[in-house]
Amino acid sequence: MDTIQFIINDVKPFASKKSIKELQSAFNQLTYSHFPIIKEGVFQGCISCTDAQCFDADKMIADYGYAIEPFFVRLNTNWLDILEAFARNNTNIVPVLDSKNKYQGYYELGDIISVFNSTPFLSETGGIIVIEKGVRDYSFSEICQIVESNDAKILGILVSQLNTDIMQATLKIGHQGLNEIVQAFRRYGYNVISSHDEDLLLESLKERSIYLDKYLNM
Repeated sequence: MDTIQFIINDVKPFASKKSIKELQSAFNQLTYSHFPIIKEGVFQGCISCTDAQCFDADKMIADYGYAIEPFFVRLNTNWLDILEAFARNNTNIVPVLDSKNKYQGYYELGDIISVFNSTPFLSETGGIIVIEKGVRDYSFSEICQIVESNDAKILGILVSQLNTDIMQATLKIGHQGLNEIVQAFRRYGYNVISSHDEDLLLESLKERSIYLDKYLNM
């Protein structure tokens, strides 16, 4: 998926010799969480709005070099790694460098989110199943086999939780009759976290059966 078309150049990076006052003014006019900083044309990193507002307005950006965060992505970085860079650095812009470390512009979070929204995981019609299993017990090949053996296609898998004990995955499946797949996951030892209409129907029937037994035994 091509993301280069989303590179923006409408705001130029700040030179480290500029004053903090100018940087603060730029942050006040725009909604960016960070601004790229260059020194003699060479990319240095980014300074956050939170930090800049605490600095002495009469000093230069270079006086606060320790606050520059050296995060960026490359022209050939895939969209998922770009999205990770946004999350990891808690930012709404990410600078883009070429293979020679020359500044090319930046990505804005909203644009990369729109790329994610266009993937089949979100845009295609389908059902959602959330499953979990021990981190040493699951395998993606098994998950795919369970789904595909029930004549369904996986539109996407997102690992939505991961710790030392449990892996939780959210599956988007291009198939509306999910009951067979849900039951298959349970047979393979997966805990199904999501609720499903078929489960609610079975629970309702079970409750009515219990009520009927009590009535007959009165």
